[in-house]
Amino acid sequence: MSPPKSKPHALFIPYPAQGHITPMLKLAKLLHLKGFHISFVNTDFNHNRLIRSRGPNALDGLPDFRFYSIPDGLPPSDPDATQDIPALCKYTRINCLAPFSNLISELNNSSVSGVPPVTCIVSDAIMTFTMEAADNFGIPVVLLWTASACSLLAYMQYRQLVERGYTPLQDMSDVTNGYLNTKIDWVPGMKGMTLKYFPSFLRTTDINDIMLNFFIVEIEAVPKARAIIINSFDALEEDALQAFSATNPNIYCLGPLNFMMNQIQDTRLKSIGSSLWKEEDSCIDWLDKREPNSVVYVNFGSITPMNAKQLTEFAWGLANSKKFFLWIVRPDIIAGDAAMVPPEFLIKTKERGMLASWCSQEQVLKHPATGGFLTHSGWNSTIESISSGVPVICWPFFSDQQTNCKYSCVEWGIGMEIDNNVKRNEVEELVRELMDGEKGKKMKQNALEWKRKAEAATTPSGSSSTNLNRLVDEVLVLLAN
Repeated sequence: MSPPKSKPHALFIPYPAQGHITPMLKLAKLLHLKGFHISFVNTDFNHNRLIRSRGPNALDGLPDFRFYSIPDGLPPSDPDATQDIPALCKYTRINCLAPFSNLISELNNSSVSGVPPVTCIVSDAIMTFTMEAADNFGIPVVLLWTASACSLLAYMQYRQLVERGYTPLQDMSDVTNGYLNTKIDWVPGMKGMTLKYFPSFLRTTDINDIMLNFFIVEIEAVPKARAIIINSFDALEEDALQAFSATNPNIYCLGPLNFMMNQIQDTRLKSIGSSLWKEEDSCIDWLDKREPNSVVYVNFGSITPMNAKQLTEFAWGLANSKKFFLWIVRPDIIAGDAAMVPPEFLIKTKERGMLASWCSQEQVLKHPATGGFLTHSGWNSTIESISSGVPVICWPFFSDQQTNCKYSCVEWGIGMEIDNNVKRNEVEELVRELMDGEKGKKMKQNALEWKRKAEAATTPSGSSSTNLNRLVDEVLVLLAN
């Protein structure tokens, strides 16, 4: 009789930023539910942040769900703020391959108690150095694209945009002189696109720009993976997914991952969190005292910075709207300076507003008091607002946020865009429309309809659940054997 096969072992590694760690950890929990041993790898920097935010035992894990860390090689920086994104993009692929490979060797060492050999790598789609490691060890790799399918399709056009002369820009005045309204009508699956709504790293005058070239190189490696996983659902992004199907058939939409988490009943797994900042529970207590659909939730994500003038304009726009608001103001939201709102603003809004440094966004968005969301349009925020049936005001800053904004406002009918050069009058007007206006009511209806479709996708027989089973049976387990 042959010995029983060991448990399949999935090694997870996210890009080292909050918006990537969160969906990756959710996916790891889902595969643990399917019987996988899980090893989850953060950078040393973020490993330490998680311990500070969640307590010394936060990453103890379980016997078959373990946490590890590797160095990123970056110089020291503020230990409680997101590291410089261009530096992370430049140096992770240089510095992380060797320690990641060493970790695989250690995990595959039979002397490591209770750890079966690594049978697959689940890597962030912009950490494709992992594919080299996978090749060296003969291990299959699948990639998690943590943003939308439409943004992946948009990034895949970067090389063509360079070759056709759309970028680099002739001058940075092209950002404001109307050039970004140039129509791009040759991308299958993307209608009504202009340069403005492509991911923002094409807004450079430098052909050697770190971020432009990083995404050209990383995205071109993505189709080489055995499968591509997206935190979305089939009904939401039909056009983009159909465009992929001809050349990239191995795409699996498994979202919204926050809804897929409802399949997990193990309280031990539920207690394992991903927040790099300490969450303030008082936010939920404050919302409990508010009427249904009466509060505007304001959060510009884990990376987006702003200057003091923008912060002030948002503050007075919220104050003048006369609406209740919960505003998350990260300590590092103003680069190199403390985030300070005007003292007069605090006095004027003390009965209507709450400011906090961080919160459980999923809890806030699904709270009945939350009626609208002023957001940077990061993908986690977008898919979580869709899951909660909450309409949005979009203030995109960089990366895929411009693409998500276009789809939220035009294709899905759940949002309104605010000008990058934010003015308090516009903030006031849009907040009032969001909460009370006819367009706001229509957006709310659309958001609730998308919520119903998201719920349907994540039922046991829904598209996302079916895709997860196919991914496990047709890719991960099959390749492990």
